[in-house]
Amino acid sequence: MATVDLFAIGNALIDQEFKVSDDFLTQQNLQKGTMQLTDGETQAALYSSLQASQVYKGQASGGSAANTTVAFSALGGSAFYACRVGNDDLGKIYLDGLNDAGIQTAAQSISDGVTGTCMVLVSQDSERTMHTFLGITAELSDSQIDFSPLNSAKWLYIEGYLSTSDSARAAVKEARKIAKANGVQIALTLSDPAMVQYARQGLDELLDDGVDLLFCNEHEAMMYTETDTVEAALAKLKLLSKHIVITQSAKGALIHNNEQTFMVPGRKVTAVDANGAGDAFAGAFLYALNAGLGYKTAAELAILISSEVVSKFGPRLANHEYALLLQNFLKECA
Repeated sequence: MATVDLFAIGNALIDQEFKVSDDFLTQQNLQKGTMQLTDGETQAALYSSLQASQVYKGQASGGSAANTTVAFSALGGSAFYACRVGNDDLGKIYLDGLNDAGIQTAAQSISDGVTGTCMVLVSQDSERTMHTFLGITAELSDSQIDFSPLNSAKWLYIEGYLSTSDSARAAVKEARKIAKANGVQIALTLSDPAMVQYARQGLDELLDDGVDLLFCNEHEAMMYTETDTVEAALAKLKLLSKHIVITQSAKGALIHNNEQTFMVPGRKVTAVDANGAGDAFAGAFLYALNAGLGYKTAAELAILISSEVVSKFGPRLANHEYALLLQNFLKECA
């Protein structure tokens, strides 16, 4: 297996995306802007309600870290994705989609069981609410992961959604051990306010004795640190990570690079769908750092890529769109 720049671990989910009303979210007792775990039967009932009354927008291979890995790869980085899918049609669709995007996977990611699915509900204001049946990905463990590409990778990227699974946290612990032994930098995303609220202990375990780079949005940052301002949250997060990125939606991103703290302004677009925006931001940011572009330039590229994702339905851009955006961005930087 070829050497990769990025080794990512995360859930494997097929997204079913719908445009929904706020009234529908209220009727279904769903907390807007968060991810809620559920069982297959409950999700099937929600799916029926969605088909009957809301607007279907399409299917996509998702999962937070997978979206990040796709952005990283499409911009020109090499990547491996560790996950678990079922031996079913959706599992094949999922892995084929990653491979078509140039991302390496392992055959041992496939096992008996049902591939996970996520109902992505996009409100009129572009906010996404997720209703997730993890399926077999809830049982992701080190036995499904080929760790060999991690030995020579530049980055290990960990998805915060894994905080809900005992076996996945154990797999992350093994990955962290390998990364530290081989000088691989470790990045982690808090992923979702719901993970901070309901899986705080799991996130603590994923963070362990700290990381090299932490991604979060302002709500997650303040919730996790139990503070009332982004600045106060940043002060506490510095104890956990050498470098920190706190995204602030349209306002941009607050960056701490171990030497200085600075704000990079956002980019004005018409927001359509926030699903996958933070994931794309992380992928572009990691790509830029790996390419030696520096933290400020990395944030500018990440804001460009994520704002384009927000302006369309779905968690990802087409592969050629990432490359074209990067080409134009580098011309403007020259």
